[in-house]
Amino acid sequence: MTVRCAIYTRKSTEEGLEQSFNSLHAQRDAAEAYIASQKAEGWVALPDRYDDGGFTGGNTDRPAFQQLMQDVREGKVDTIVVYKIDRLSRSLMDFAQIMETLEKHGVSLVSVTQQFNTTSSMGRLTLNILLSFAQFEREIISERTRDKIGAMRRKGKYWGGHPVLGYDVERDGRGSRMVINPEEAARVRRLFELYREHQAMMPVVAEAQRLGWTNKVWTTKAGNVRGGGPIDKAILWRILTNVTYTGKVAHKGKVYDGEHDAIIEPELWQAVQSMLTRNSRSGGHGADGTRRDDALLRGLLTCQSCGCAMMPTYTAKTTSDGAKKRYRYYTCHRANKRGKAKCPCPTLPAGEIEQFVVSEIAGIGRDPDIRDRVLAEAGARLAEDGNGAPLDHRAATAALAEFEHLWQALSPGEQRQLIQLLVERVAFDVTHDRVSITFRPTGIATLGAPEADDVEQPEPDLQEAAA
Repeated sequence: MTVRCAIYTRKSTEEGLEQSFNSLHAQRDAAEAYIASQKAEGWVALPDRYDDGGFTGGNTDRPAFQQLMQDVREGKVDTIVVYKIDRLSRSLMDFAQIMETLEKHGVSLVSVTQQFNTTSSMGRLTLNILLSFAQFEREIISERTRDKIGAMRRKGKYWGGHPVLGYDVERDGRGSRMVINPEEAARVRRLFELYREHQAMMPVVAEAQRLGWTNKVWTTKAGNVRGGGPIDKAILWRILTNVTYTGKVAHKGKVYDGEHDAIIEPELWQAVQSMLTRNSRSGGHGADGTRRDDALLRGLLTCQSCGCAMMPTYTAKTTSDGAKKRYRYYTCHRANKRGKAKCPCPTLPAGEIEQFVVSEIAGIGRDPDIRDRVLAEAGARLAEDGNGAPLDHRAATAALAEFEHLWQALSPGEQRQLIQLLVERVAFDVTHDRVSITFRPTGIATLGAPEADDVEQPEPDLQEAAA
């Protein structure tokens, strides 16, 4: 009987993988020698290579491992051979799931350097003990690494991570350090100056995109190019709030003097931070004291052209008589990040689109054809999803007919809750000047469900009451 053996190898780091004979080769040679020693038992090494170089054993997000598990499920493997059990996994939870999969498909597991048999209870106990020590070792290494990073940061030293715009990373015998990239540093200074000039994010984003500026571009040890995306609002925010540009390093909420040179002078840094703080000081409230979360279609409205959510915002302007008036809008997320020129429909007047949606819902109750179509679709989706009780068409019809009267009696907060209950999605298509409303079937069913106080109670037994 032939026993098909798959050899799995893993190394946590990419260091040394470029060598002609590395750790993965050594693990495979040992496994092949072990399989050869079992030739009398019919063991044969499969030609497929399952090698994960540069992947941690703390999780199962590894390409070769995932391919191995797929081959196990497809019945292509009889036995998995590893050099040490921690090459397969260093997590007890993950390993338990792996063993459950192997047992389900009748696949055994063999370690070249650790003798055990997973078919016996004693073998499984030995295996769990080995895994416990492997997980303990991984946690100790993680703790030591965190402590070392903390010590390095407190000393102001560079410790890995993605390079930031304005600096390059140089490595020598003393370690790694950040040095100023003159061209990028000039770009960073200009971004700070532009924000101090405009006191707003979007004009700076628009200017950066006009000049074709991008975020930091760097190459990994493996030769892969990373970064280089356009400077949008989120990236600009990270640049303007990155204390690294002042010659300091941050670690766990504390700031320490760094070994690298500063790009931004203290005066410019403080001016920009004060403006950022002032612009975000409203804490979710508008200039007139009203909350921003009163937007009726928050989380529901999307821009059909970009496929992005449209977020509520507002602007306050002073009228001719000196009073301040607040104008509410919905802004496309893409336009908000990259500028209005990136979207054919960057903003929508909030009052008009909200009133349109409310009118459409009210119109359902007035038009029997539309009402029947909406209720039929809602009932079909409820039946398909199997969520809760079936739709009560009569109760839902009566509730929709009373929608306009009900709406007028609700507070703004209750109105928003009702819309969130009934509507799943509102899509605005500027190309065809069309609004599509997708209703939430469970909400339609809830609208038609009677309240507990409205449920008709059975009449009491008169003879029993008299007694």
